[in-house]
Amino acid sequence: GVVLLIADTDGKAAVAAGVTEDLVGRISAVDIVKAAVEQVGGKGGGGRPDMAQGGGPNPAGAEDAVSAAKAILAG
Repeated sequence: GVVLLIADTDGKAAVAAGVTEDLVGRISAVDIVKAAVEQVGGKGGGGRPDMAQGGGPNPAGAEDAVSAAKAILAG
């Protein structure tokens, strides 16, 4: 499975993604986070293929961040 978490932390967006071991060869949590972080005004994000995190200054972009992550999954 794949999970994407976006939280409003004191007016900033915190983004985290996880990918189960069976999918890591096809989907990277880093790619998902980078796409989502861009939508909340952040730059970059990183971690491992199974767990990544990032953030940005605009938590109002959370819905767009979810859409960007879905686009990565749709490939």
